[in-house]
Amino acid sequence: MTIREFGGPDVLEIGEVPVPLPGPLQVRIRVAAATVNPVDVQTRSGALARAGIMPPREVVGLGWDVSGTVDAVGPAVEDFTPGDRVIGLSDRPGLALKAQADQVVLDAAATARLPDGADLVAAATLPLNALTAAQALDLLPRPPETLLVTGAAGAVGGYAVELAARAGARVIAVARPGDGPLVRSLGAAEVVPPSADLAADVRALAPGGVDAAVDAAGLGIGALDAVRGAGAFVSVLGGAAPPPLRGIRVANVWIRADGPRLATLAAADLTLRVAATLPLTHVAEAHRRLETGGLRGRLVLVP
Repeated sequence: MTIREFGGPDVLEIGEVPVPLPGPLQVRIRVAAATVNPVDVQTRSGALARAGIMPPREVVGLGWDVSGTVDAVGPAVEDFTPGDRVIGLSDRPGLALKAQADQVVLDAAATARLPDGADLVAAATLPLNALTAAQALDLLPRPPETLLVTGAAGAVGGYAVELAARAGARVIAVARPGDGPLVRSLGAAEVVPPSADLAADVRALAPGGVDAAVDAAGLGIGALDAVRGAGAFVSVLGGAAPPPLRGIRVANVWIRADGPRLATLAAADLTLRVAATLPLTHVAEAHRRLETGGLRGRLVLVP
């Protein structure tokens, strides 16, 4: 799956390319499933290129999340052998061949072995979103007693709720009323709906403000206002962090591949949500459905 120009879903191309060969410290994965994420839409539309996040290329591949089976290893690879069931993250934007393909080459350090019995299709939803949530929580200067998570019913927000609740935080989740049962099942202690006065709603539950926030919905200053002075705030959307008012420590999470951390997440029995599976050839339909919104879980492409 590649693009040669930016635009709508009609620029997506399915074509034959040479089988990739793994180099030193790399593995080749025969793809079982690859997830469609908002970053794929942003790549296809040209938003990443306009933001200076992606280098200019004549041909660009799509797909960050992958699950499958190792079918070849490069020199000096010691941790993987052909036949291993794995997940991995292709975290370099602009590569000509990424995860939405029959085979993909990844650094061994970006790859993790799956537990026995793991569902390969569901596991493909884990790498990008769970790593983003985990790395966002890592940016908090200390484990918060109270944590606000916006976009809590989404893929990143859902993992943030689940990981933070397991770590002992009291999570206040921002989600639509219909998503309340879902986010509570993930570990949220309270759920508030999106509103123009979010800070007041949150502060009614956490007087003085929450210790920290993970802003997976890009609410910015509205979510920052719910954080106490000298608290912490992490924005999931690149470049969307608000100013560090009231001494609040503000950061953006920029995802990086991390095979060992991914292995830990894969073994943690997190809630994996697949909205639907489609053949790789139906990638344009997947982009249209993602842009329409309202999905709970990720769309997964199966070669």
